[in-house]
Amino acid sequence: MEKLKVYAYANCSTCKNAVKFLEKKKIAFDLLPIVDTPPSLVELKKMLSHYEGKIGKLFNTSGMLYREMGLGEKLRTMSESESLALLAKHGKLVKRPFALRGSNGVVGFKEPEWKTFLSK
Repeated sequence: MEKLKVYAYANCSTCKNAVKFLEKKKIAFDLLPIVDTPPSLVELKKMLSHYEGKIGKLFNTSGMLYREMGLGEKLRTMSESESLALLAKHGKLVKRPFALRGSNGVVGFKEPEWKTFLSK
């Protein structure tokens, strides 16, 4: 089975909770700094498929950069490829934690969702 990849932001309490959850469950994972190393286009496309093409689900809508860039309005007219390129360029725009293993993925941290994700 492919190793779990978790993109996270060090100062994010939700990310810290996800990491604690994984450590408690003794699940091996690679922790990647989402700002310095954003998910690739391939990874973003894979995650997008889990959210039925709803690109807004991949954005950190509560983040300062999202608001500064006025993306709440702009996303409505941006193409999927433009949106994915923006996410791949700016890790702070990606909803976190962003976790992938094989062909499965999840964003954000809600324990029941992660339990389901990890059981696949």
